[in-house]
Amino acid sequence: MESNPIRGPRAGVRPTLATIVATLGPATDSPGMVKRLIEAGVGVFRLNFSHGTLDEHAKRVASIREAARELGTATAIMGDLQGPKIRVGVVDGDAIEVAVGDEVRIEVGDRCRGRRAGIVELACPFEGLVTDVEPGDRVLINDGMIRMLAVGRGPTGALTCRVTVGGRITSRKGINLPDTRVRAGAITARDWECVEWAVHQGLDFLAMSFVRRAAEIVELRQRLAGMCSVDHATDARGEGALIPVVAKIEKPEAVREIDSIVEAADAIMVARGDLGVELDLVEVPEVQKRLVAKAAEWGKPCIVATQMFESMIESATPTRAEVSDVANAIFDGADAVMLSGETAVGKHPDLVVETMRRVVEAAERQVVAAAVAPTPPRRLVESRYRTAALAHGACQIARDIGAILIVCWSQKGGTARYLSQYDSCIPILAYSSDERQTRRMALLKGVTPRWLEVTAGMTLAQWNRAVDDDLLSHGWARQGEPVVLVAGCPLGEQGATTALAVHYVGNPMMGFMAHGG
Repeated sequence: MESNPIRGPRAGVRPTLATIVATLGPATDSPGMVKRLIEAGVGVFRLNFSHGTLDEHAKRVASIREAARELGTATAIMGDLQGPKIRVGVVDGDAIEVAVGDEVRIEVGDRCRGRRAGIVELACPFEGLVTDVEPGDRVLINDGMIRMLAVGRGPTGALTCRVTVGGRITSRKGINLPDTRVRAGAITARDWECVEWAVHQGLDFLAMSFVRRAAEIVELRQRLAGMCSVDHATDARGEGALIPVVAKIEKPEAVREIDSIVEAADAIMVARGDLGVELDLVEVPEVQKRLVAKAAEWGKPCIVATQMFESMIESATPTRAEVSDVANAIFDGADAVMLSGETAVGKHPDLVVETMRRVVEAAERQVVAAAVAPTPPRRLVESRYRTAALAHGACQIARDIGAILIVCWSQKGGTARYLSQYDSCIPILAYSSDERQTRRMALLKGVTPRWLEVTAGMTLAQWNRAVDDDLLSHGWARQGEPVVLVAGCPLGEQGATTALAVHYVGNPMMGFMAHGG
């Protein structure tokens, strides 16, 4: 082949196992910074619909796509729906100070009146705060920094609370009601607007906030399918909406319903911010480990998020505890780790990503050195799919011969998903001519997605030569090193994965084995 049309990571960066998800915001709005974040190791960008306008997010999408084209990477974008987040209204001035023992009245509205006649008057746009909260329920503001107990209702129907832990209340801070059964839909009118926008923009994932039960994910999937043509809404087996859904686990109800939620979702996120407020803080580490393991059991990616490098919003280095936190997420088997304010509003966004990548790589070296035999997820073991069987064989052969990489053709991401689920600790390069599906493979553990334009009649031998050129030019492999190839013929067709081969980089291909019809 005279030219190599493959697009992938920059030269010199060896494929790693876990994905870094980074949130964009005011600190990372310049195209130059987006490009530096991709170079530093970001695989998926998050757009937080709780902040900013859709016009601002559209500019971020354009910056990501342009930077990815320039660098030749398959970089994904995840839109994060706000959900029924309960927030304080607008506070006049800098903040309202509340102290232990203060009486606070909260009424339905958007503007807080502040302290009047010794009583603090707050507002909340969510009507259920006043109607659903009962005396004795906890009312927590700003991730639990300010704590109150509901004591009754005032003469105008406002919820009356007594402050037990004081502090500063600023505009739009979140309110958590861990003792209250809130009667609110999982998806708000604002969320549906963002969903339509995400479909129009071609986003790669949608994260659903405050999931409580699987039926809420099904509702989102049905709406997504209705927004798209049948051909694009589902895959060949009728599975999966146009945009894969990531269920954010941040409610106690979701933890109790985790099996059905993981089954319904395409991935989950351990959202430790609200989870750490809704649950007792001491429960969060155990719940995190349980959720990561549950996702692995179902063969679904799991993202661990919130305050991973929180100190680096201001500091140029993380704390030792934060480094341990990120490394332990990798040791537990997380598929991805996420940065929020660190990159959205922090002072050192590119340095944060570079530091996280170094921590992830160091942790992965320990995982690989442990050489624990992979345990495939129950869903994969129980499946009868031919591709799953080939993935099993590829991983076993790769371990037996000491292959440095598994290279596959995965047109719609299925083969890459099966290989990822085996968690063999061997990096996977997954090629496809479908740009959208290539980007979505960025969330799969151990998978580096690659885009390759398929010409008419392209043979496995031609693809093999293109792969060799790619591996050698990027420095991912040396002449003669072993890799395992998994592919099918014709290339570019879904469901055509039928063969695997042991190949030595740069040597003539000896032919695929296990070739079927």
